[in-house]
Amino acid sequence: MRKTFAVGAAVAALTLGTHALRAEDFRVELAAPGAKEAPYEGRVLLVLAASDKSEPRFQVDASHDAAQVFGIEVEGFRNGSAKVIGTDVLGYPGRSLSDIPAGTYTVQAVLHKYDTFTLGNGKVVKLPAARGAGQNWRKEPGNIISKPMKVNFDPKRPGEIKVALTDVIGPVEEPKDTEFVRHFKFKSERLSKFWGRDVYMRGHVLVPKDFDKHPEAKYPLAIFHGHFPEDFGGFRTTPPDANIKCEPNKRFINETCYARTEQQEAYDFYQKWVSPDFPRMLIVEIDHSNPYYDDSYAVNSANIGPYGDAITYDFIPALEKKFRGIGQGWSRFLYGGSTGGWEALAVQVFYPDEYNGAFAACPDPIDFRQTMVTDIYKDKNAYFWTGPFGKVAKPGKRDYLGHISHTIEDENRLELVLGDKTRSGGQWDVWEAVYSPMGADGYPKRIWNKATGEIDPEVAAYWRDNYDMRYILQRDWQKLAPKLQGKIHIYVGDMDNFYLNNAVYLMEDFLKTAKPAYGGEILYGDRDEHCWNGDPTQPNSVGRLRYNWMYVPKILQRIEAAAPKGADLTSWRYK
Repeated sequence: MRKTFAVGAAVAALTLGTHALRAEDFRVELAAPGAKEAPYEGRVLLVLAASDKSEPRFQVDASHDAAQVFGIEVEGFRNGSAKVIGTDVLGYPGRSLSDIPAGTYTVQAVLHKYDTFTLGNGKVVKLPAARGAGQNWRKEPGNIISKPMKVNFDPKRPGEIKVALTDVIGPVEEPKDTEFVRHFKFKSERLSKFWGRDVYMRGHVLVPKDFDKHPEAKYPLAIFHGHFPEDFGGFRTTPPDANIKCEPNKRFINETCYARTEQQEAYDFYQKWVSPDFPRMLIVEIDHSNPYYDDSYAVNSANIGPYGDAITYDFIPALEKKFRGIGQGWSRFLYGGSTGGWEALAVQVFYPDEYNGAFAACPDPIDFRQTMVTDIYKDKNAYFWTGPFGKVAKPGKRDYLGHISHTIEDENRLELVLGDKTRSGGQWDVWEAVYSPMGADGYPKRIWNKATGEIDPEVAAYWRDNYDMRYILQRDWQKLAPKLQGKIHIYVGDMDNFYLNNAVYLMEDFLKTAKPAYGGEILYGDRDEHCWNGDPTQPNSVGRLRYNWMYVPKILQRIEAAAPKGADLTSWRYK
């Protein structure tokens, strides 16, 4: 559980009640008695929300109806000092304070702190350290926030309104071991050397029934890749709560009480997990949050570090040793959706002998000729299709009917507001951090100009040669094919919200004609959105909750096909 600790009620008159705004400017003051005396570096974010349904910081996203946010870099920011956010500061969705209609809003400010890293190569960068909340500026321990306050805003009136940063977000509690969920903390020497400080990864491990009663058993391992996990998710040993609060679900209109569905699916999984016929195995979700994102993408990166080698050659073997994994490539499997889908496929391709199958659902773009809707090799601009007399904005998100909620430019402008130099913690920025070469300043080279969308072809070529999954498979197929036979499985809805099916079509074009044949499968969900994972018998709202057991029959087939003579196929099949 996360806790927010108030460290003072300083400047209380500025943070309570409704105040008439007398300026286009906001004056954000650091006034937290519990803050350290040394100056802060980071980014001050100011949020204006039309709704008071939740704190403004939790209403920021890329949708056209999201809260308004502005951001500025700060250095030497001490208690008692202030920064002014005026009409010259870039915002989203409105570009400037001048674009904000007069009205009453709930306002909140956040100081997102940066640390100084002296990298192993000597570069010095300033980044938000991962501090336990999955690189989420809204919740990260040590960030300083203001209390939400009501303001009457009119951009045509002169004056100023003051907002006081008073409360320091407190530390995150470590999850505790249970009968079925254990926790593993691992210091990575490779990553510590890269980052110039100690770097730890954590594993949330689901152990099988009677794990402690069978010390002789050794188990296959499934790695559920994806975004930052607070703990192992989707598993509960009790039925759904009787008094659960039911609310309409915006995404899944077929669900009248999705919270109950989630709990029921988690309980159903527990019942399968302990049933006599379910294979005994280990499943791990890995916390590899880092200064750029909530997840490293599990590959080696010029900017994020050698996470691929650290996970595959160090973390996984150490985890298998502690939890009695079989510890051989034929007994390891990968699956996940979206970010986790890309990781599952990429890790299988980059480490073909170390894993025995990847089940990649709704993967992030696996062919950069369709980076959502942009061909980064041929298109000149990531934000617009341009003709001789006009241009059309590229869409960023749709629903199953094709309705658009925001554009690619919208998402990138929001990221630029949240942090320059690839420091937003957002989706486009993490692709840049993972895939790009490092610039002379120690930060990732931009794939395109963040303000204009103009693509850099040299950076695009680097992306292609190192991380374009379809390109790499096609380029290296004769070498990889014997190692990947039967291991590649891809699933995506044909109305994926983020157009991720586009790149899968291009991957399929190659794989279905590849010689020798790849021996896997690619399936599409009819009108299914993000993140369909291969079950046409269930609505997407349910299927997406079944990652941890829906691929088990295919995993067992892969074990039968690949286990060497004399392999242990019995100690982990107890009742």
